[in-house]
Amino acid sequence: MMNFYKSEDGMIKQANVLENGVWINMVNPDKNEQQYITETLDIEQSFIMAALDEEEASHIDIDDESEQKLIIVDVPIISKEHSDYILYSTIPLAIIITNNNIITISTKENFIINDIIENRYKNINIALKTRFLLQILYRVAQLFLKYLKQIDKISSYVETQLHKSMRNKELLQLMEIEKSLVYFSTSLKANEVTLQKIFRGRIVKLYEDDKELLEDVLIEIKQAIEMCNIYRDILSGTMDAFASIISNNLNIVMKVLTSLTILMAIPNIITSFYGMNVDLPLVFGGSFWFPLVLSIICVLVTFFFLKKTKMM
Repeated sequence: MMNFYKSEDGMIKQANVLENGVWINMVNPDKNEQQYITETLDIEQSFIMAALDEEEASHIDIDDESEQKLIIVDVPIISKEHSDYILYSTIPLAIIITNNNIITISTKENFIINDIIENRYKNINIALKTRFLLQILYRVAQLFLKYLKQIDKISSYVETQLHKSMRNKELLQLMEIEKSLVYFSTSLKANEVTLQKIFRGRIVKLYEDDKELLEDVLIEIKQAIEMCNIYRDILSGTMDAFASIISNNLNIVMKVLTSLTILMAIPNIITSFYGMNVDLPLVFGGSFWFPLVLSIICVLVTFFFLKKTKMM
């Protein structure tokens, strides 16, 4: 999918034709769209291939001949959303800056680009390519923080449910959260390196207002990295604690079952001393007092044992 947009009266509106000053947004473009952009704007084919690589890490690439710049950053997304668990992940968002246009390419739709298109952000001017780039990066950092807060709430809820019942559903959710935090941590650190390169002013020309905005983006990214590390440490400690609790509970259960098995074996040991043709003691007139007394003794011993081990 490929669409053109331009700024008019402070609003983002869709354009019908490709011209100077137009923003081109491409989401999982097909071969024809890729060929059209590369031939019309003389875009490096390697830029397009890198933008469509889902495993591409955040980085910056420059074509010295055409002065085109490729900036790839990782954007957070919800990759799986089921009734039992939610998994967050990241995808690369490529931003190509040419002399006359700016191009965004991604393999999937994301909230940041959609919100810009739907005019949910103010003061967006596509003509100011550098500022438009920094505004996108700022929204990326904010989305990371938003998802991290959601992860924290989900983690707290799951921990509360685990206190009530040790079910596999909650444990699997914690594992998915931990996996999401690993994705976020890796992507945030790569984005920080990319932003530091932009901050040096060698990639794109930065004006005074742009530097202030870029500083805000770096602050947001560093805050997201710190939050991600804190949540990972807390979650890791929680998982270790629950693993210890589960192991301890299993040891207690096995101990009780082993003890009960030994107690239940006592009547068999005693009665095995007598054969089928030998009368049991305390058996008078068809009344089996011996088995009854033995059963009562076993029940009392079992009750005393459970009381002693605080299982009752």
